[in-house]
Amino acid sequence: MIYSENDPGENLTICDVFILVGFSNIKKLQIILFLVLLVTYLVALMGNLLVILLIKLNASLHPPMYFFLVNLSILEICYTSSVVPQLLIHLLVDQKTITIAGCAAQMYVVTIMGLTESCLLAVMAYDHYVAICHSLHYRTIMSGWACAQLAGASWIISISVGVAQTTWIFSLSFCGSNRIHHFFCDIPPMLKMACMETSKNKIMVFTVSVLFIMGPFLLITVSYICVISTILKLPSAEGRRKAFSTCSSHLMVVTLFYGMALFTYLRPKSISTPDSDQMISLVITIVAPVLNPIIYTLRNKEVKRAFRKTIENSIFSHNWRKQRMKNRVN
Repeated sequence: MIYSENDPGENLTICDVFILVGFSNIKKLQIILFLVLLVTYLVALMGNLLVILLIKLNASLHPPMYFFLVNLSILEICYTSSVVPQLLIHLLVDQKTITIAGCAAQMYVVTIMGLTESCLLAVMAYDHYVAICHSLHYRTIMSGWACAQLAGASWIISISVGVAQTTWIFSLSFCGSNRIHHFFCDIPPMLKMACMETSKNKIMVFTVSVLFIMGPFLLITVSYICVISTILKLPSAEGRRKAFSTCSSHLMVVTLFYGMALFTYLRPKSISTPDSDQMISLVITIVAPVLNPIIYTLRNKEVKRAFRKTIENSIFSHNWRKQRMKNRVN
């Protein structure tokens, strides 16, 4: 619904329903895009659910690193599920609308998950730092309670900042065209639709971006400088190889996440266009949740070993039940 509100001297159109323009300019390719995104989304869901189940079912995957990986997989599922199902529907229908309440809810989830992932990646870097640089005291420093506190702090801080930022944005009045030139309710296009002065909001968004992108990134950088320095001092070549192998998966995920985040939120406006913003957001929304579980499973020997063990146990259990039923029949 769109209704008008009259002010002295001018007429403003106040929106309580938005139209997500998204990929409307490529109508002929929308069915193909739907199929590609559907398959990719299902792969992302199954990959992250598989990681969670493997870690929960295998005692060998209960060290702190895997506890944080469960948190990472949960937020990847929440993040991609807050955007992709609606995008899939909009690719099939002509009315690509979303209510202001739905738009706010989507922004809450997207913002909170993005901030939390940044914090969790920094926490995981600290875990690697303790494991390699203070290996003798690892179990003491990274106790179950300490891990719960670190993960809890990441979630609580991110939720608090995300809720405050999104609530402030949606306290603005939106008027004029109700068309959002994006496939989901992202902060920049929403601020462009505001009737009011948004300079303070833009400063807040930029400050949060810097704090939650550059802050954790600097912590990760310092952690890995210490880690690499310690690894290079190891006398054994095999020890150095194992230590580097332990960190490689996390480094790949960090590079993927922060590379896209830095390019998305801190690049000059002169090279930013609505189409490029959409493509980058699509990569962050879909590609990262697909690649992260693949990176952690294919490059982690313990996870691959746990996966083989789970499959073998499942086959053995199935054959045992089948044989038992056969014996009962006989």
